Amino acid sequence: MNYRHAFHAGSFADVVKHAVLARIVAHLREKPAPFRIIDTHAGAGLYDLTGPEASKTREWENGIARLMGAALSEESRALLKPYLDVVGDLNPSLVLTRYPGSPALVQAWLRPDDRLVACEREPGAARALAALMRRDRRVKAVEIDGWTALNAYVPPRERRGAVLIDPPFEERGEFDRLQTALAGAYRKWATGLYALWFPIKDPRETNAFAKSLVALGIPRMLLVELMVRRAADAARLNGAGLVVVNPPWRLESELGRLLPELGAILGGASATHRLVWLAAEPA
Repeated sequence: MNYRHAFHAGSFADVVKHAVLARIVAHLREKPAPFRIIDTHAGAGLYDLTGPEASKTREWENGIARLMGAALSEESRALLKPYLDVVGDLNPSLVLTRYPGSPALVQAWLRPDDRLVACEREPGAARALAALMRRDRRVKAVEIDGWTALNAYVPPRERRGAVLIDPPFEERGEFDRLQTALAGAYRKWATGLYALWFPIKDPRETNAFAKSLVALGIPRMLLVELMVRRAADAARLNGAGLVVVNPPWRLESELGRLLPELGAILGGASATHRLVWLAAEPA
């Protein structure tokens, strides 16, 4: 696998994923009991937006740069504050040069007794991640395949927390693997919170994926999608989404307020969003 997230760091897809992750962790922090986050495909953790990869694609200019420069509503700014604060702390001059991946974001949000297991199989990214996290006893960076890690680390000792599953979707069959991985993990930890990220190129493919999740019979699955453009070209990344299993009870209403504003910032008039329950709590 040759995927390197440095080409895509800070893109609109990252913004969608990390905005949702920020709200999930914010809700976990509301209770005093410790929690654990398991990041199955963690990447290098921190990305240089002036480096050769990010400079080649400049995807961050249509993602985090737009968000940081936007005149957000007071409500949306409050909801995004944990996320924007971390990005701002990394870029004190207000010129964007660094972007945090999901493990760096989560690390910033951990309390003293919370824990993060960050998994990455690509050797270069795994070494960078381990170096970034080596001084933090709350974080365990592991060079391991994310699918193997999911089976190994679920359920966490704390029995509270969330699993972020965001494979690179560079190999064929990733949607099938994602469905299979969720089914296996849910059998071991049915009360866990799972956030499954996916790219949207051809909506027919992601609609089929959603139907396959419904067939698992898992209750309480919330589908979150943001399209920045109409999917006229199925070879292009046109949107991004997540399926959140066992979401915090206020997450739906929060995202209902955030998604239209994020869409306007990231995609303009052509943006659309979808926020629907694939499966709700049984009556």
